[in-house]
Amino acid sequence: MGVQEKTLNEHVARYVLSGTSCVCAAMVTNPIDVIKVRMQLDNELRESGKAVSALRERYYQGFVRGSFTIARDEGIRGLYKGVFPSILREASYSTIRLGSYEPMKELLGATDPAHTPLWKKILAGATSGAIGSSIATPTDLVKVRLQAERRLPPGVQPRYRSTFHAFGEIWHTEGLRGLYRGIGPTVQRAAILTASQIPSYDHTKHAILNAGLMEEGFPLFCVSAMIAGFITAFVTSPVDVIKTRIMNQASKHLPRDQWLYRSSLDCLLKTLRSEGPFGLYKGFIPNWMRIGPHTIVTFLIFEELRRLIGMKAM
Repeated sequence: MGVQEKTLNEHVARYVLSGTSCVCAAMVTNPIDVIKVRMQLDNELRESGKAVSALRERYYQGFVRGSFTIARDEGIRGLYKGVFPSILREASYSTIRLGSYEPMKELLGATDPAHTPLWKKILAGATSGAIGSSIATPTDLVKVRLQAERRLPPGVQPRYRSTFHAFGEIWHTEGLRGLYRGIGPTVQRAAILTASQIPSYDHTKHAILNAGLMEEGFPLFCVSAMIAGFITAFVTSPVDVIKTRIMNQASKHLPRDQWLYRSSLDCLLKTLRSEGPFGLYKGFIPNWMRIGPHTIVTFLIFEELRRLIGMKAM
């Protein structure tokens, strides 16, 4: 086998393993993602100056009680709303962002994984995340809208009957632009998330290895992934709230000047005015609870699958 063919096979394998590990992680963490979306939309844009009451009078009172509320109102199936578009999203967006990270590092001149400057890792992560998200925005939008729908009163039809009905309905009523609604904050979030998640895992892992504190293996993967998960959740929570609200807003048959949010900046300012800084961290605990396990499952499976097919560790 020639060098070029071997390199091509390694790139293909990396993308396949990236998609597989991320899809597995999405299936495990979907219930947490549903809770996060509901909490981010809870008491959205209460009357200005009543940020404290907006926090106290939430329908979903925290992560644990919120999960019981959803299970009580909608059954266990309610916690798995949006799981299919979530899988589609991971199979496209996350395959690209994780699979492209290492080749992107190499393009930036990173030839030694153990001593690559942090800025190159961050730039590689931001670029691969932005590319993946710009392509897969429609799957993210459908996921958010399906997850956002609460229990409906008797006789009221759901907003969308299924994943494919959601794609078709949005295309029919809002056009191609509708499917890419929120692409700005979505790409921003993806760039920030990938620039914090994968590089922090990569850098933490190699810092520990270089210091001789741990050896390559399962415990090291877990520690590195846990640290990366917290950093990612803290950094991305505000932009995640903005992305969720813009994607969920109703704009059907409405002129642009009547949209609830006209841009990411408009959403940021309105949220700060009506809900205060805490409004930007609504759903932080489920966001962390999702990103943490998602990061751990993703990298554990990714590293283990690499070992099984003979690829060197990340």
